[in-house]
Amino acid sequence: MPPLTWLVLGDKIGDNAQVELIADALGWPFERKSLVFLPQFRTGKPRFRPTLSHLDRDLSAALEAPWPDLIITIGRRPSMAALAVRELSGNRSRVVMIGRPRRLPELALGVVTPQYSVPAADNVMHLDYPLMKIDTDAILAEKSAHAASMSRLPRPLTAVLVGGSTSPFVLDVGAAKQLLAQTRKCCVGGTNYLSTSRRTDAAVVDYLADTMREDERLYRWQPDDPDNPYLGLLAHADRVVVTCDSISMMMEAARLGKPLAIFEVPTLFTPSQKTRRRMARALDPTVGGNKRFKRWLYTAGPMSFPRDLGRMQRALVAEGVAVALGAPFPPPHAGLPNESQAVAARIRALFHGQ
Repeated sequence: MPPLTWLVLGDKIGDNAQVELIADALGWPFERKSLVFLPQFRTGKPRFRPTLSHLDRDLSAALEAPWPDLIITIGRRPSMAALAVRELSGNRSRVVMIGRPRRLPELALGVVTPQYSVPAADNVMHLDYPLMKIDTDAILAEKSAHAASMSRLPRPLTAVLVGGSTSPFVLDVGAAKQLLAQTRKCCVGGTNYLSTSRRTDAAVVDYLADTMREDERLYRWQPDDPDNPYLGLLAHADRVVVTCDSISMMMEAARLGKPLAIFEVPTLFTPSQKTRRRMARALDPTVGGNKRFKRWLYTAGPMSFPRDLGRMQRALVAEGVAVALGAPFPPPHAGLPNESQAVAARIRALFHGQ
């Protein structure tokens, strides 16, 4: 009989998709435990510790016995609840945490995505790229749905996928001007088709709309829009430009094997963020001396493993599947490997012989 498995999920669609991808690769039955957080913790960050006190217990899925053998989770708030369940189970439940591992000694496995600096350990698995499932059926359906409109556009068709401001990235009108200027300089001829997203500021969308040329197209993102061309555009595009604030859009283009150029969005760090960055560099447990002490700070002490938001972008460029916007586009390729099966194999090994 397979282990009783819970997927402890939060409110971030992209995070939840990574957990679901591993569960699908694992092939074991599972229960989804979707959590709703108290209003003060939906944007504010609670202090990381095993607890259920940040949950809206009336709206969240019940977390009660029989306790699971395996919990797969991701993100600060769901992971706090997962570790609390582990304690309630008498430390019997095994927790697999994706992303930035916290309280590493308490985890059965930390599945580390590439933007985090985490030293090697028996219970750490490093991924080359973030986990992301490409819904090929949805892409094929959208490719067919948008075939007529896309076929009328002059080629090459360049999809320009526009994200939005998210700390420390500032995608304001000034950045949008740079994006448009650089895209027009390197993508001459054909059609540049810009698609905005949920995070794109209204002022940026208005600026783009006001400056569109006859050979350019713009989609203004709207919630629950059945005519959103995003997937159809990805399917038909000959090449893709993506703003670097969106890991998901970068990964979707790269996994589809599309020639990819990445626009470097300007950053702005607050004084406290600058202090934390300097401290993180000085205490990075993967470099320099005093590694034992540094490792303690991150595994059992107060520090969180440092994050380098440009690491994945540099990895894509080093792999030859992306360039910085302005350089010649790389050729099409076969796409990136799917590491979810390797993660599933590591999880199965946790229960080997039981």
